[in-house]
Amino acid sequence: MKLIKQTGLILFLLGLTIFTGTIFTGSYNLTKSELDNYIQEKGYKSEIIKGQLQKAVVTKEPQNIFEFSSKVRTAFETSNTYYDNLIAKYDAEKNWDKKGEQYQYKIYGKPHTLSYELAKKAGTGFTKNKSSLAWLLTFGLGIIGALLFIIPNLVLLGKPGIKNDGIYLESATNRGWIAWLVLIYLVTFYLVLYFMPDYVVNWTYILDPISNFLNGGDASQWFVYGFLYCTIMLVMGVRMYIKYRHNKYQIVRTTSVLFFQIVFAFLIPEIMTSLNMPGYDFKNAFPLDYDFFFEWNLDSLRNSGGIGIFILVWGIVLTLIIVPVMVYFFGKRWYCSWVCGCGGLAETLGDPYRQHSNKSLNAWKLERWLIHSVLVFSLVMTLVTLYCYFSGAESFIGIKSQWIKDTYSFLIGAWFAGVIGTGFYPIFGNRVWCRFGCPLAAYLGLVQRFKSRFRITTNGGQCISCGNCSTYCEQGIDVRAYAQKGENIVRSSCVGCGVCSAVCPRGVLKLENGPEEGRINPTEILLGNDVDLMSLVNKK
Repeated sequence: MKLIKQTGLILFLLGLTIFTGTIFTGSYNLTKSELDNYIQEKGYKSEIIKGQLQKAVVTKEPQNIFEFSSKVRTAFETSNTYYDNLIAKYDAEKNWDKKGEQYQYKIYGKPHTLSYELAKKAGTGFTKNKSSLAWLLTFGLGIIGALLFIIPNLVLLGKPGIKNDGIYLESATNRGWIAWLVLIYLVTFYLVLYFMPDYVVNWTYILDPISNFLNGGDASQWFVYGFLYCTIMLVMGVRMYIKYRHNKYQIVRTTSVLFFQIVFAFLIPEIMTSLNMPGYDFKNAFPLDYDFFFEWNLDSLRNSGGIGIFILVWGIVLTLIIVPVMVYFFGKRWYCSWVCGCGGLAETLGDPYRQHSNKSLNAWKLERWLIHSVLVFSLVMTLVTLYCYFSGAESFIGIKSQWIKDTYSFLIGAWFAGVIGTGFYPIFGNRVWCRFGCPLAAYLGLVQRFKSRFRITTNGGQCISCGNCSTYCEQGIDVRAYAQKGENIVRSSCVGCGVCSAVCPRGVLKLENGPEEGRINPTEILLGNDVDLMSLVNKK
């Protein structure tokens, strides 16, 4: 069995290496006619860009994606700089008509995104010409290797039960050099995917056939991300089934998050796109779906007929009615641990790192300040956006709509949720984003703390203070402190993952929904004979 695991690890690392190495393969060139067709498709009016792009991409010399990207970005920058200078010149001359004419020649968009669009047409090489073989050598080897590494645990772990041995003795799970390598790779992956998509255009070629089958179009970097997301959750979900096979709650919960991620977050939006409908994730509630009320999305939904209006109404009802009602009856676990894709990745890929969540009081204070600040930020952004959308103004109370949207998207949507939220799993635990940054988690938490039937009940008489529950709480809750006192656990940050109960050797902890009365029961401090113990017992 150990030989099978070692073989699996080698195959996985080989697939990962080939997958990463494909970035450096291929050549990127266009013919003059292909470039002319592209410029016509994009509707560029600038003569400068035509000449500059011709110098950059119409060549018989092979060039890799980095050379191609650099030349293309320089071409767009040169063209825009030329017209910026003309605008400044005519502005100084107060020639407003000539100044206004120059804006039609400017090309707007992020440099690497503009480069990606052209690279998608210009690329040739192994990943594009042999995409099926490339898939087998990357995704195929990675999946087979990972499963060969995971499945032997059915035998090696012995009978179903609690298995926590050696978690702090392995480099991969105790912030060792392997954990740091994983962090560096994940952070680099997110930075490139979010901000330099042209560098990973070869990854999109590998998945073009699958994308064409699902939505009728070529794969984008976001299709790559969604496919990877689902693949990783499936493979690591197998690990969850094996590790927690003694606990039915974990098996059902893992199945639920896999279903909602693969079907609702990936397949349904792709199929909707193929039918010329807005690709919408019906489980993604505002404010986690922070761009739901952005102008482009509102216009898209309004212009999509009945389905667009239904999505708009559904999004509002989901946020204002369904979410708080479900939290009242079941706590935030119904979403954070059973439905949410972010939580699903945290519970599968992130499970080996859950013990790294900071349990200190300072971390708890930081958590409350940060997560509620992000919630306020998202609400202010949405208020400004909606006001400007309906009024036609550019700003509200001095805040420019475009500025606050760009700021939130960059800081929260990209850096916090992606780069930090996932990339930092190996060092800070698997729920960094859910605990410190998710505005929807903050919203759910407020309802759960003050108006919910959910709690984790404890039996203090059976607690042996082993600390398993606190160690494996991904939300940084000192569960043992509650268990020792026999006190119900009611915390806004608790996502009801149930792992504390799954790793308890004495059955002290139970996730329950019950009457609100008596849900929060701080332990009384008894001094001397001030309290009649029998009277206190009878009252309870």
